[in-house]
Amino acid sequence: MQIQVHSDNHIEGSARLVEWVSASVASKLERFDDELTRIVVHLNDENGIKAGANDMRCQIEARPKGLQPLSVTHKAESLDQAIEGAIDKLGNALNHQFGKLRSKRAPTHLADGEAEGIEGQDALLQEDFLADEQVRTS
Repeated sequence: MQIQVHSDNHIEGSARLVEWVSASVASKLERFDDELTRIVVHLNDENGIKAGANDMRCQIEARPKGLQPLSVTHKAESLDQAIEGAIDKLGNALNHQFGKLRSKRAPTHLADGEAEGIEGQDALLQEDFLADEQVRTS
């Protein structure tokens, strides 16, 4: 998974900031590493040099393999709160999206271990049926 970090003119996009944001995103979203191609993080100070409540914004766009991109935004008073909030929102959105996909692939009426048990029962019932048939035809 490739991680890109962009910032506006009011946020100093130092190598240290990029490294910290990339490490935070990678560590919290590592369980989706095989399912994502790229994550793009946009950091903005919406009020520029003026102070204000919730003026720091972090937007994160995730590109899942073979699916439409997901985008989340979080505003907070500090940059680190905005980043953490956006990462949490993205994690929830990815859990939701991939959870829906997994539930469509798996049979909804059977638990994982139940399918094997039913197949084994079917085989035993089939053997019993065939044995009864042999007795009746002989």
